[in-house]
This record gives sequence, C-alpha cells and structure tokens, in this order.
Amino acid sequence: MDERIPLFPLGTVLFPGAVLPLHIFEERYRLLVRELLDRPEPRRFGVVAIELGHEVGPGAARRLASVGCTAVVQRVVAHQDGRFDLVTVGEERFRITAVDEPAPYPRATVTPLPDEAGSDPDGPAAQVGRLFRRYVRHLADAGRQLAEPIDPPADPVRLSYFVAGAVIVDRGVRQRLLEASDAAARLRLEADLLARENGLLSRLPATPAPHFRTAHTGPN
Repeated sequence: MDERIPLFPLGTVLFPGAVLPLHIFEERYRLLVRELLDRPEPRRFGVVAIELGHEVGPGAARRLASVGCTAVVQRVVAHQDGRFDLVTVGEERFRITAVDEPAPYPRATVTPLPDEAGSDPDGPAAQVGRLFRRYVRHLADAGRQLAEPIDPPADPVRLSYFVAGAVIVDRGVRQRLLEASDAAARLRLEADLLARENGLLSRLPATPAPHFRTAHTGPN
C-alpha cells in the first residue's frame, strides 16, 4: 500500500539493515527531526540518493533515484544550537511514485518493495560468501583496517544487503544493487562485482599505498 513519508535526499545509498549516522544542521531537516520526535515510534523517513545535482536548499536542481530505503531513528542527540545527531537503521526499500517539494522539506508518495529471495538463491549466496571473504582478505593485505570483525549472514536476503553495504564501490553501482528485483538477482550482481574487485586487488603491489594504510572500512 502506498504511503506518504518525509524524504531526505542524500549523496549515498542506504540498504536495509545498514546503520546510517546523520548530522542534521540545515533548518528544514531540523524541522523534520522535531516533527518526527513529536510522533510515536517507530520514527521513520525515506532516504533516497541524489543521482544528479546536489542538495543545497529548497528547490535545488537535482534528479533523485526512483528507489530508496526507509530509515528508522534509533538514537537522537539534540544540541543546544538546534542541530541533531541521529543514528538510523535502514528498514525497507520503496519505489517513489510522486515527490512533493513544498517548503520546508520534500515528501514522497512511495510503494514498499518486497524483500524476496528469488529463484535458487542458495548457490549465488554460497559463491558470494566465498568471494566476499576473499575480498576482505585482499583489503587487509592492502592495508585496510576493518572497524570490526565481519561475519556475513547466512540468509540470502540479509547477505545480499550486507555485502551491498560493505563493498567499496561508487554510488551508481550501489544504487543498482538496491534496485535489484530480489536477493538472487542482487547476489549474482555481487558475485560478478566481487570477482572483478578481487582480480584488481590481487594485482596491487605488496607494499600498500599510504591512503590504503590509513583507511578504515566498516561493514556498512
């Protein structure tokens, strides 16, 4: 069933189950948070990637992705000057059917998208699990330090989102993973992606470049 939700355009892609911290400083989104805090839990809004343009103010020229993910507020820290720090977690995908952008912040009519396993997901899940563990080892060999141990989930749907959030790729690739029709399709895309990334990482020199030595990679 369609619903109308507050919309937060961002330069990133959120996946179900992924943690997304946010620093809220723009006045219209401060208002969004204040209005969310006046409502009962769960307090949720839509996160959607900006595909073209940027977020600089009301009416900013931009193109939004057609598929996003709801974010549920888990923690709020209010600052005296009106800013907020949020910790949110991705909940479910949605498809935008209409965007309403009057002041002060955008809202959208969205259709929730089901999280289906798809046809025969176990084979791609096993392949992605192996390739992802190899990918993590390659990153470690290149000097990437993981923020916490990574233990991929066994469930194909959860695994597909976990890997999508963890792999280091550009926003366009992440958006394609979010939009995949089901977990099996997403896992097949991830298998191809991880095979390519592993090939590239395996050819890195033994001595990592400085930016690899200082980088930190988390599971989301």
